[in-house]
Amino acid sequence: MKNYTVRKYQKSDYALWNEFIAQSKNATFLFHRDFMEYHSDRFEDFSLLVFESEKLIACLAANKKENEIFSHQGLSYGGVLVKKDIRIKEYTLVFKAILKFMSDHQLNQFSLKMLPKIYHKTISEEIDYVAFLAGADVVRSDVYLVIDNSEKYKPNRNRKRALTLAENLNIEIKQDKNYDDFWNQILTPNLVNRFGVQPVHSLEEIKKLAVLFPEKIVLFNAYQDGNLKAGVVMFLTDTVAHFQYSSGSEDRNDTAALDVLFDFIIRKYSDKKYVSFGSSSENDGRKLNEGLAYWKESFGARTSVQNFIKFQTAAYTALDI
Repeated sequence: MKNYTVRKYQKSDYALWNEFIAQSKNATFLFHRDFMEYHSDRFEDFSLLVFESEKLIACLAANKKENEIFSHQGLSYGGVLVKKDIRIKEYTLVFKAILKFMSDHQLNQFSLKMLPKIYHKTISEEIDYVAFLAGADVVRSDVYLVIDNSEKYKPNRNRKRALTLAENLNIEIKQDKNYDDFWNQILTPNLVNRFGVQPVHSLEEIKKLAVLFPEKIVLFNAYQDGNLKAGVVMFLTDTVAHFQYSSGSEDRNDTAALDVLFDFIIRKYSDKKYVSFGSSSENDGRKLNEGLAYWKESFGARTSVQNFIKFQTAAYTALDI
């Protein structure tokens, strides 16, 4: 039987980690250490590396909170990151080694925010089988609305009508770096007024990340007569163009600007496998935001799910196959 060694990530592993992430079949730029560590002061990092002899074969981005481990809570998703040639038995035993390492450190639970399957570069569903073997519990399931670009882009009748009306508004779309105005004039006021929350990323954080990942994080703003009306921040991966932030103001022209902006982005990124609108559920997935879901569906988006699962680390004993 192969012998696996698990150890915590160290700063000296920076290059090794990032090189592995670049070759992984189920990783995106969010797992690059530069992305993970922009908010390192908020989390107690417990990222793990798994070796077979001296060869790195798996990574796990994670943080520790009391006696529980989380797939990194500063990221939108997580998972055991592996290369495309891994076999199911090897994956299972790697996961077993990870759970045992946690258990040996008196860490009783491992909560995993699943990587939506649209981000897989190739088929990578080993975690579903391992979760079954280990008796893991699904504790949350979010509705994740996505356009599948293998099908023809087809907004519904209401959305087509809105886009037709917007043609006379002379809305100009720009890819620019005007994060300040989008954050201060549109996004933050809308989030505070509607939901009483701030954006997950501060203005300085998103600007820093956009500099670090200029090909992966891009801003598009919609202007009318030189006035900012709406904006979107896109996170771009190998397979997905994802609306990370999107917002427009409340009057009719501004709402139309957001429609035009979404239509522009969907058409621009038709070369990606998917265009992701993100979650449309609340209360840990138990409540559907019907209005938000309908608006996304009106562009042709359909439902995928993002599950959150919880492992008991002692369940490593169930992973002998």
